[in-house]
Amino acid sequence: MGLTGSIVLRCDDCITYHIKQCAEAGVTREQFMDAFNVALVVGGSITIPHLRRAVDRLDQVLAK
Repeated sequence: MGLTGSIVLRCDDCITYHIKQCAEAGVTREQFMDAFNVALVVGGSITIPHLRRAVDRLDQVLAK
């Protein structure tokens, strides 16, 4: 919920925080994508740049 809200509000620092916390809690890539899709539906196309950065951050976090 926090991750989706952060994307809708377009706060990159918050998005990064929630990605890290979710990854530590064991959220899978598929679950992240579900959250990203909800954020896109709720926030609209203005969230797309933030979603792109979020996927990049997610890839970095999951690679560690």
